[in-house]
Amino acid sequence: MYGLPGWNISIAAKSQEGVVAAVVFAPSINGFWSATKNGGAFYNGKKIKCNEPVDLKLALIATGFSYDLDLRTEQGERMRKLIPQIRDLRRNGAAAVDLCYVAMGAVDGYFESSLKEWDFAAGGLIATEAGAVISGRTGGAPDGDMVVCAGAALHAQLLAQI
Repeated sequence: MYGLPGWNISIAAKSQEGVVAAVVFAPSINGFWSATKNGGAFYNGKKIKCNEPVDLKLALIATGFSYDLDLRTEQGERMRKLIPQIRDLRRNGAAAVDLCYVAMGAVDGYFESSLKEWDFAAGGLIATEAGAVISGRTGGAPDGDMVVCAGAALHAQLLAQI
């Protein structure tokens, strides 16, 4: 969109046990991430791992913003409180790619509100197979309210701040 590289194609296969296979392809950067449940995560065929441990004050965090004005205003307030606590913030453009960036250590953590399962299913499996933790705002399963993803140490710190 607008010629920016943040868009992707993401596909997740889900069974009764949850997401069991995932691929994310970002054509503009020729980036291809994949994972299978208990099979590890890969970027362009090479095994990847998330950054762990990372302290909040040194963390590079990715996020996204809603199209809904009221929710975006709430998200802006959350950012105002979080920015002094972290190293820096990025807005890349697609939840699946942001989760894959966590998986490969390009960013340390990610969170976003108001997502649908199709936004985070594929990237979520790739991130968890790379060693990251993914949850909702209260630490349970990720949901439409919020998705939070990072290595275990940073994940706990993010949950405490957002």
